[in-house]
Amino acid sequence: MAARIIGVTELQRRFKAVFDEVRENRVPYVLTRGSRPEAVLLPYEEYERLERLDEKEVVYRFDRLLERTYRRSEDTDEADVAADVRRAREETRRPR
Repeated sequence: MAARIIGVTELQRRFKAVFDEVRENRVPYVLTRGSRPEAVLLPYEEYERLERLDEKEVVYRFDRLLERTYRRSEDTDEADVAADVRRAREETRRPR
């Protein structure tokens, strides 16, 4: 279902109705301030699904790093491998 758009002032007036619509009908809302999107209100199950996808992305990126490391392992010493792992950890901890 397509997200609905609502300004924060309107949301304050209609919070219970909007909250119930999100919870019961699984309708996401884009919250705007001054016509600019600022946040999203979505069902908790959808939030959990997005969190799991984020975790899968971290695992995928780490697996790609391991593959590259294994391919280069004959030409690379352990210090280089440790540096690659450190960089991968830093990348996955950066906010997106």
